[in-house]
Amino acid sequence: MAMTYQRIAVFGGIYNNYLALEVAIDDAQNRGAEALFCLGDLGGFGPYPDRVYPLLQTHGIQVMRGNYDVSLAEGEADCGCGYTDPRDNFFAEMSYKYTFENTAECYKQWLATLPDTLRVQLGRYRLHMCHGSPRQVNEFLWESTTPDCLIDKFCQDYEADAILCTHTGIKWHRQLPNDRHCINAGVLGRPENDGETHVWYTLLTAEPDLQVEFIPVRYDYQRLAQDMRDEGLPEEFVDTVLTGWWTTCLEVLPGKERARGRW
Repeated sequence: MAMTYQRIAVFGGIYNNYLALEVAIDDAQNRGAEALFCLGDLGGFGPYPDRVYPLLQTHGIQVMRGNYDVSLAEGEADCGCGYTDPRDNFFAEMSYKYTFENTAECYKQWLATLPDTLRVQLGRYRLHMCHGSPRQVNEFLWESTTPDCLIDKFCQDYEADAILCTHTGIKWHRQLPNDRHCINAGVLGRPENDGETHVWYTLLTAEPDLQVEFIPVRYDYQRLAQDMRDEGLPEEFVDTVLTGWWTTCLEVLPGKERARGRW
């Protein structure tokens, strides 16, 4: 019989940000999380990919694959991020090339063993964890463009009370009148385009109603920026870490989400 939890922590995309991951693990454990989960996209954007994997393995985090992890494991030519704009793809290609070349073969093999979804029982709630959406690993579920009827259909089709996702880089939560939920857990990898340097993870508690808390993670972002410069990553990436504003992968944003940013 699968274990039923009362409190769990969920991490979205890590994007090589080992410094934020360290802080998030400690914080979640201190808050009484019984288990930690990661929704994939372990690499991309940041420096030193191989510093992330040991942290996940040592702390027993239950990990599933995102599009980045599928591409790394299968030796694909690009990240499969789902971008359609040339500028978005230009920076995505730079990021993926760096991550692919700096990820050890043993970790690529480990990524190949990971599941594409996770099923978790939290109190009376059945959680379906995915990366992009339940139907596609690189589908973007934005708060402004995801209708209630789609959330309800996902929950019905996948026999879930709540859908957990990431991929967009911006957290959000919606509860339907029938107590079905869609929760974008945010990401640990980079700020969410709001001018703040911290990142986010999600804490879920069954009390008995589902409680969703977005937890800010304040880490040494200046050290991360220096690591990125040391590794020759684009200054556009560094600027996002230092300012909290996205400078790349902007064209994919819907109007409402783009309006919150600087550019």
